[in-house]
Amino acid sequence: MTGVPDDGLHPDALRLVRPAYGTGSLADLLPSVSAVLGVPGAADVLGLGARLDGVDKVAVLLVDGLGAYQLPLAAPHAPVLADLAAGGRGHAGTLTAGFPSTTPVSLVTLGAGVAPGAHGVLGFTVRRPDGRPLTHILWGDDPDPRQWQPVPTRMELAAAAGVRVTVVSKPQFEGSGLSLAANRGGAYRGAADGMAVADGMLAALREADGPALVYGYHPDLDHFGHEDGVGSASWREAARGVDKLLDRVVHRLPPRSALLVVADHGQLNVPLEGRRDLSTTPELSDGVAGVAGEPRVRYLHVEDGALDDVLATWRGVFGDSASVLTRDEAIGAGWFGPVPAGHAERIGDVVVLCWGRTVAVASGWEPVKAGQLIAYHGSATAAEMTVPLLIVR
Repeated sequence: MTGVPDDGLHPDALRLVRPAYGTGSLADLLPSVSAVLGVPGAADVLGLGARLDGVDKVAVLLVDGLGAYQLPLAAPHAPVLADLAAGGRGHAGTLTAGFPSTTPVSLVTLGAGVAPGAHGVLGFTVRRPDGRPLTHILWGDDPDPRQWQPVPTRMELAAAAGVRVTVVSKPQFEGSGLSLAANRGGAYRGAADGMAVADGMLAALREADGPALVYGYHPDLDHFGHEDGVGSASWREAARGVDKLLDRVVHRLPPRSALLVVADHGQLNVPLEGRRDLSTTPELSDGVAGVAGEPRVRYLHVEDGALDDVLATWRGVFGDSASVLTRDEAIGAGWFGPVPAGHAERIGDVVVLCWGRTVAVASGWEPVKAGQLIAYHGSATAAEMTVPLLIVR
């Protein structure tokens, strides 16, 4: 592992931020867009109607990893993005991610338009009822995405109401479990890179002769943040790539169209001294029957009768660098929104929220690479939870 670059975060970025379900979260975006497009029953929670008056074609671009706290660091390398972040093209605001603040949870929270507890995609990895792990980004058809995530997506509802719906993303994601859970209901256009995403979104807007919803996804910034760190040379180059994508879309929007730019989470860099590993602290494995989640939010499934001991051990080892909660405490605190009984066991018996620049590495339970990343996300700091909402008319 190379040195950890400076991610430019002020200490304020490490404060706790709770998900704003029902008032200003990713779950509220597509219902509000749907209301603007005339979908029956959709509520404009975010008040987009006033900002999008006269618009009947809406493009939503999700830039993976572009948290609001990363915007100042990206701005010198991304002038179009900097202009949008300053409100120069319409509106610049923020939303919260859902919890955990991780890609599969956020993509389904956005696409389904409900909090994570309702849609059931509750972590990067979760344990299935038979005890096997499910990694949502590697999900195929087992379990059936329509049963595991039973809520109709906002794209399905919009398409049923006569809105032309298009999804523009990597070709290899078409038909995956995560795509079906998050985005089923839209026509799929494969786009191998940022420029292809831009061209695919623009083409879908131009081709629509009535109301249209176009969703685009671009993953590069998140990838290079994980690999090399937020603020690294590769991350800055990825920010330039985001800017080229935005430049093309912003300056070629057809009439009666708007672009909304959001993200699924932010990121923060974690130094070596912030990594605590189950394999090097053996007592952390005592009483643990299964490990899921990810390094910033750990789910622990415990052996019968071991819950109190596991809680005490993890609280003792992590101290104030993590909140160690029971499942019931985490649900009761509202982190996931309301959780139906059928989804609750996807959450660990113990939920570990890492604070500051700390991660809980689970060597032996997950790929070694998961403990070797530079930047992480998933927990509930402002840097991870706060995402931009940038609107271009």
